[in-house]
Amino acid sequence: MTSRSEPGRGLVLLLAVTCAVAVGNLYFPQAVGPLVAEGLGTDAAAAASVVTATQIGYTAGMVLLVPLGDRVRHRTLLVVFLSLSGLALLAAGCAPALGPLLAASGLVGLTTVAAQVVAPMAAGMVAPERRGAVLGTLLSGSTGGMLLSRTLGGVLGDRLGWRAPYLVAAALALLLAGVLAYAVPVTRPSPQAGRVPYRLFLLEPLRLLRTEPELRRSSFCQAMAFGAFSAAWTGAALLLTGPAYGLGASAVGLLALVGAVTMLCTPYAGRLVDRHGPGPVNGVCLLGVLAAAAVLAGGGTGGTGGLVALGAGTLLLDVAMQCGSVANQARVYAVRPDARSRLGTAYMTCAYLGGTAGSWAAVQLYAAFGWGSVCGLIALMAGAALVRLRRGSGPAEIPSRNGHTRAGAPSEKQEADPDDAKTTDERLLSAKTAATPTAIDIPAGTGPRGLGCPTRSR
Repeated sequence: MTSRSEPGRGLVLLLAVTCAVAVGNLYFPQAVGPLVAEGLGTDAAAAASVVTATQIGYTAGMVLLVPLGDRVRHRTLLVVFLSLSGLALLAAGCAPALGPLLAASGLVGLTTVAAQVVAPMAAGMVAPERRGAVLGTLLSGSTGGMLLSRTLGGVLGDRLGWRAPYLVAAALALLLAGVLAYAVPVTRPSPQAGRVPYRLFLLEPLRLLRTEPELRRSSFCQAMAFGAFSAAWTGAALLLTGPAYGLGASAVGLLALVGAVTMLCTPYAGRLVDRHGPGPVNGVCLLGVLAAAAVLAGGGTGGTGGLVALGAGTLLLDVAMQCGSVANQARVYAVRPDARSRLGTAYMTCAYLGGTAGSWAAVQLYAAFGWGSVCGLIALMAGAALVRLRRGSGPAEIPSRNGHTRAGAPSEKQEADPDDAKTTDERLLSAKTAATPTAIDIPAGTGPRGLGCPTRSR
């Protein structure tokens, strides 16, 4: 018999902190770039390549390491990734020249993928009626890490030098690795995934995109939403520093602080997903992105009124995009319990591709036609996502609190049905045995103490 550990509030908050620290490692180098150039005696452009190296490493980690969450115990992955990330940050903080710093930064990006391991793990630990709320809390932690890491990194760098943020981040990562080794329950990965050669295993996200319509729908919607978000911020930076306003880069940073509001909104959005299903919440969020395009258009007028429009529009867009992500993740992680890490890899890769496309298109449109065309692009991407959402493959369902089902995602009964799992695995992995759904197995002495994680039999 298998069992599932329902994480208490303490464990959920600890996992949110883990997401914050992991995501923060990607963003604090942006704040200390000029200090790195001064400290290592190089130019600003060369120092900025540190951020690029980190992002390249992170992309590689998403593709090469995150899918392992379906075949290796999550606790083991988290401890290993955070430990390696801490050591890489320590090496970066002690780097004597730009070359070693670039190499260490690439390793930091490669191993700081803990947030992408935490989300599918948490989705498998909680009952379906709590999944949205937990995912919303984790996303709130990621948002906080992104915002606070830039601020704290800049403050530490100004007062103690550019090495200080790296050393503090290293200490946090290593400390978290030790805590998680004690606090996180032991998960039992799918034995089916372990039979697939690693080379073929890395192709599974592509196969899942081809065979799972709900994954395609969620990935497309989030790619469009994140593309609109990236287009807005890329265009806003050009607008604020251009002739219409003539402000500096600091103004863009201050405008970005509106994103702090999403830390409060995403947990609430998760509870709405649990109550009404991902579909309705996703639809409202995409309408919010569409409305944000209209509000942002007022930013092209300049002056105080234009700044107010930019602030209100970016706030609405940020909240809508992040809350929509909670709904999309809840739908994605309900598709196949035995493949949540691979599903997450496919989903996040599509989202980042959408963001990259949105940023590139915004630069081209702004140069050719101005700010209004960027707002038109945002509206177009939101409209495309709305059309795709409504043209879904069918009204999949998810259990509600009262035991009935509602539209939005596959039901938990469907998840746990071994016959359904067998059919899926035969189609995707050419296997003859059914996959065992992800479950939590807590041997004596290995489970968390004091974090509210009682077990319950299924």
